[in-house]
Amino acid sequence: MAAANFAAALDAVLRHEGGYADHPADPGGATNLGVTRATLARWRRRAVSRAEVRALSRTEASAIYRALYWNAVCGDALAAGVDLCIFDHAVNSGPSRAVRTLQKILGVTADGQMGPRTLGCAARHDPLALIHACCRARLSFLERLRTFAVFGRGWTRRVRETERTARAMAAASAASPFTLEN
Repeated sequence: MAAANFAAALDAVLRHEGGYADHPADPGGATNLGVTRATLARWRRRAVSRAEVRALSRTEASAIYRALYWNAVCGDALAAGVDLCIFDHAVNSGPSRAVRTLQKILGVTADGQMGPRTLGCAARHDPLALIHACCRARLSFLERLRTFAVFGRGWTRRVRETERTARAMAAASAASPFTLEN
């Protein structure tokens, strides 16, 4: 499993999330490093201003991503590459939607919770096939959103780049020899 992949997965996500934005067509509103104003308020357990969103540090964003997204999809328990694929989907569309997408592909009950059955089934599947199927399903979902005309080009690029990076992570993990110490 990919317990050491959080930092690499976060770097990949942040390449797409960028800095501060407050696009009028984005239902998330003010966002920095991919963290919306609502998410930051939930994290800090109080209302936050746009200025506080703009001032969000990478350190705090990293803690938010680990707690609310990576841990929510059990990133440490997923195969290398699959972890990035599901984590990036969770950041972009919510952990429950990302998990439900994976569950539908795996043919298990799509309840949005990453439990032992989902994890076990995912572990028995080829990571490259899961990455491809999840990215195709994700892009299909995004194409149906009313804001696709505004954000579609960027979303499409993001999903394709995430798939390439995730496939490279999976391939590197498969090629990486390991030894068991006595």
